Amino acid sequence: MASERYSGYRKNFLLILTFIVLISALFVLSLFLAYNFSKKFIENEFVSEKVKVLEESIKPYNEFFTNKVPEISYYNGYLDSATTAKFVDTVLNDYPFVSKVVFYDSEINNFYVKDGLNARKHFSFGPKNIYQFGDFVPLDSVKLFSKENTKNFTIGDDFNALGIKFISYIAALDTGKVPSQDELFTNFSIIRSNKITYLNIPRIEDLKVYKQMLHRQLNPMPVYQQDMLSFFLDPYKIRIINTRKKLYQNIRIEPLTYDPLNTSTDYVATEITLPGPFSDYKLYFISAKSFVDQEILSYFLPIALVILVFYGLLVLVAYLIYRNLNINHKMFKLQYDFVNNLTHEFKTPVSVIKIAGNNIKSANTLTERELKLYGKILDEEADKLNGLMNKLLAFTQIENKAIQLNRDEIYIEDFIESTVESHQLKHPDFNVTYEVSGFITFITDPVLLGSLFDNLVENAYKYSPPELKRLHISAKLVKGKVIFRFIDQGIGIPTPEINNIFKKFYRIQNQYNQNGSVGLGLAFCKELVNFMKGEITVKSKVNKGTEFKIVLPYNN
Repeated sequence: MASERYSGYRKNFLLILTFIVLISALFVLSLFLAYNFSKKFIENEFVSEKVKVLEESIKPYNEFFTNKVPEISYYNGYLDSATTAKFVDTVLNDYPFVSKVVFYDSEINNFYVKDGLNARKHFSFGPKNIYQFGDFVPLDSVKLFSKENTKNFTIGDDFNALGIKFISYIAALDTGKVPSQDELFTNFSIIRSNKITYLNIPRIEDLKVYKQMLHRQLNPMPVYQQDMLSFFLDPYKIRIINTRKKLYQNIRIEPLTYDPLNTSTDYVATEITLPGPFSDYKLYFISAKSFVDQEILSYFLPIALVILVFYGLLVLVAYLIYRNLNINHKMFKLQYDFVNNLTHEFKTPVSVIKIAGNNIKSANTLTERELKLYGKILDEEADKLNGLMNKLLAFTQIENKAIQLNRDEIYIEDFIESTVESHQLKHPDFNVTYEVSGFITFITDPVLLGSLFDNLVENAYKYSPPELKRLHISAKLVKGKVIFRFIDQGIGIPTPEINNIFKKFYRIQNQYNQNGSVGLGLAFCKELVNFMKGEITVKSKVNKGTEFKIVLPYNN
């Protein structure tokens, strides 16, 4: 008990337990913080990722606005109804959000016109013909206006608004400078709600002539062709591209004035305004809170797994340290018991030898009977010391492979009978029986096999009650293997101890092991069997008996 109390292991175990409790608390705290971080991150993503959805969804519109609309200028004002119809067909096919196109086949004159805009009496801008194109436009409604037949059609605000903007730009134009493309594009187009009106951009030489026409009549009076197109847009035809399907459960286009009736806390929502001509509308994002929670969980789980792996590594390290300390603790106890028992094993014969020697030295005369008695005592105790030393030496030699395995042929029945007789002479109350079947001779190392038999037979006697000191030895040849069985009726081995009995210096705590055991016998047997390329196993029941089974190669 003193060795356990002062060995220091108990404090180390408490330290490891404290360490595990601490890292477990940190593990729980880390999971809590990781979940809160995941929740905050996904909530921020819910608000910020809508920009990416908007960008992806309006890519077709941006392409239409920056690439398709400016194509009108390539025709330099000489679009006709047929060419415009083909152009509109490609627009309607590629850009479903364009619902209708109105084409103004227009002229710029140096004289007054009835239908159109007139500025400073010398400059006029008016349509020759107006057409409309679209999937749902009736064939008889394609042509809306002509100089010859107006059909009581009012030219409309689109034409007038862009015309006034165009004339104002001409009036303020600095002909000494070359205008930029952005400047021209801005002044030759108008973006309104659900509509883009675009006037083809003339050449810079034409713009200079337009400025002259604005101030006076030219001779001869020139006429220039200008094409204007109004694109009617349907925001509900924009194809929404949900780039975060696991975050946004539902995305739809709603008017800016849309106010959802459902304000339940079971849902989360956000919105973003559409650009340009769709600015009266917004993308409206809504997801059930349980749907967002799934995304939070999917983001949290990998983080939790990393934390769990790290925690597992720390627990594994703690376990390995604990196991190492536990092994050291057991080894310390085994070594302590070994030293005590070995000291006792040496002390007893040494004491007997010393007593016998003192008696011989102090006696004046010794009878022949006394001389024989003291001689026998000295011889027996010397044999005990020699046997113990030989066992330790043999154990060390076998462990270090310092001896060679001899191969002699033995008659197995003679060998077993010799072993049985020697132990029955030593222990007259020991009843040993044996049987042999399947073979007569056996090539092996007789010294090592004898040591193996002696240890197992001696154990059977030692660990059996006085009334049950019985042992049965069987030797059989089965499928090229020699199988020895040693079956006693002793006290048996507890099941938890089965895996420990072959360990060096290990002793089972019972009334038979209080004195006279070093814990080397079965460990020595295990090493012997391994050295002889065999295997040893044990079956036992407490208070019923034990069976040791040894399997050795036959004549290999």
